[in-house]
Amino acid sequence: MDIFLLPVANPDGYVYTHTQNRLWRKTRSQNPGSPCIGVDPNRNWNASFAGGGASGDPCSEIYHGPHANSEVEVKSVVDFIQKHGNFKGFIDLHSYSQLLMYPYGYTTKKAPDADELDKVARRAAKALASLSGTQYRVGSTSTTVYPASGSSVDWAYDNGIKYAFTFELRDTGHYGFLLPANQIIPTAEETWLGLKTIMEHVRDHLY
Repeated sequence: MDIFLLPVANPDGYVYTHTQNRLWRKTRSQNPGSPCIGVDPNRNWNASFAGGGASGDPCSEIYHGPHANSEVEVKSVVDFIQKHGNFKGFIDLHSYSQLLMYPYGYTTKKAPDADELDKVARRAAKALASLSGTQYRVGSTSTTVYPASGSSVDWAYDNGIKYAFTFELRDTGHYGFLLPANQIIPTAEETWLGLKTIMEHVRDHLY
C-alpha cells in the first residue's frame, strides 16, 4: 500500500500565518473587484460547490471562490488524484475540536457507506484514546459540526474514494488553534494510532 502525504495543503497561507496573521485561514489569491484576499480551500472543491456552509462574499472566511478548483492548491491535488486513478482512502487533518468525521458535509443525507465509515471511525477514535485518553466525537460532518459544501473529503468520497475521513485535532477550545508546543508530539503520537487503524482497514478491505 502506497501512502501519499501532503504536509501543508495551503503553503502561501501557511507562510502568511508566520509573517503577518497567525490565524489566517484562506489562500493568498487575488479576488478581482474586491480588496479582500484569498479563498477558503476547503470550500473550493467540486462537491456541491457554493452550497450551504460556504459564502459567495470574498471577504468571508469561508468564501468558496469564483468556481470549483479555482485555487491552485486544490486543483493540484485534484489533478494528482485523478491522474493516479487508484486511491482507496483520503484523510484530511485539521484543528481543532477533537472530531473524527466522514461524509457528508454538504447534506444531512446519509452517505451510502456511512455505517461502515462510522464503525471504522469509532475504532480509530478508540485506538487514538488508548494512548492518553483523548476523546474524539465521531459522526458525519453535517451532523457533528455544521453544513459545509465544497470540502475535500466530500469530493474524494463522491469521486469513488470510499474511505474518506476528516480529523479535527486537539483541543476542544481552551487553546483552540494555538495549541501549546508541548502538546504537538503527544497529539501526533495519538493521532498516528487512529490513522493506522484506518489505513489497516483500507488495506484489508480493498474494493
